[in-house]
Amino acid sequence: MPSGGRELIDDPRAFLRSLYDAAVAAADPARVIGAHLPPVVAGRTVVVGAGKASAAMAAAFEAAWTAAGRGPLEGLVVTRYGHAHPCAHVEIVEAAHPVPDEKGAAAAGRIFDLVKDLGPDDQVVALISGGGSSLLSLPPDAVGREAKRAVNRVLLASGASIHEMNCVRKHLSLIKGGRLARAAHPARVHSLVLSDIPGDDPALVASGPTIPDGTTRADALAIVERYRMDLQAEALAFLNSEAADAPKPDDPDFAGDTHVVIAAAQMSLDAAAAAVRAAGLPAHVLSDSIEGESRDVGAVHAALVRQIVARGQPFQRPCVVLSGGETTVTVRSKGGHGGRNVEFLLSFAIGIAGLSGVHGLAADTDGIDGTEDNAGAFCDGTTADRLFAGGTNPKSWLAANDAYTAFASIGDLLVTGPTRTNVNDFRAVLIE
Repeated sequence: MPSGGRELIDDPRAFLRSLYDAAVAAADPARVIGAHLPPVVAGRTVVVGAGKASAAMAAAFEAAWTAAGRGPLEGLVVTRYGHAHPCAHVEIVEAAHPVPDEKGAAAAGRIFDLVKDLGPDDQVVALISGGGSSLLSLPPDAVGREAKRAVNRVLLASGASIHEMNCVRKHLSLIKGGRLARAAHPARVHSLVLSDIPGDDPALVASGPTIPDGTTRADALAIVERYRMDLQAEALAFLNSEAADAPKPDDPDFAGDTHVVIAAAQMSLDAAAAAVRAAGLPAHVLSDSIEGESRDVGAVHAALVRQIVARGQPFQRPCVVLSGGETTVTVRSKGGHGGRNVEFLLSFAIGIAGLSGVHGLAADTDGIDGTEDNAGAFCDGTTADRLFAGGTNPKSWLAANDAYTAFASIGDLLVTGPTRTNVNDFRAVLIE
């Protein structure tokens, strides 16, 4: 192995952290948004948006638009608390995520009002990123805000995929599922999307406020039934009514609109893989769109690593294995702390227990794993033994959905603060 690689992996955690940083940097809105500016129009250019990265996207868009001398801007975006970024022309509102609050609902109403009276000479630039589903909450009067918050809590604990959750959300909203763009018609809507969705379908990011898809309220009801979701009566009644029908992609109101995915998980994985190869190690990207139960995905990753260590299959060691996507956590025990990345990593740590020379990191690229203050965590072949030494079986932490507490107890959390981007989960395993 080249000496440069040897120097890097003398500190495996620093090396893995450098890969995470490379992945995050590749999805920085300031790096990618300038290539996607819409044309100047005779009327107003109104910037709206929602998501964990929306404030950073707004700042990057402002800077690129102003540098190109393209005229005045105005607008409003809503982002998660702690994810704001200063802007000169676009107002930034912070609100709650993942369960909506009154500030998010008020911002959603203001955004809707901002676009609904625009004319054919105006345009809307929609800056959409992950987290927008919760931040852009505008439920029908028949459902109400408290029932909608209850729906979000049920969805988050259900084990449903992000595609399924967003299908339900967009049929319980006045602004999702393309309804925001339809309200802006006849102004054209240009959506710049930072994808946190496996498969990168822009109509699914933040439940597609400006881009309709082909799902129906019947699909939403089937998802509710499949996961036995205990929704409030108001929400169920609305889903069973024609009022829940969302616009379809062939609606002529969307004919002049455009959309582009400006950053996604694959771009970040490619950047991390390039950093691995620059260090003199082989890099293997499993997938940018892995879904499933976090603990199950962790166990599969551990089995893969054991095969590499024992058999040299499918990859020879040393190497780095990378993956992305969005796993899910079915909450089995109330009172636990942690998100999908630490739950994945705890399961993975149990699966690699006793292996030397194996080091892992799993973290959310937005810097926040679930509702805690960490991006994710580190582990290695000693993690399970160190948890045992603290007096607790690591499997008991996993059964309690309390992976955050487990990693905190041994000082293995990764805390970065908000990154102001969001292309979903990032996982890296170094096998020496």
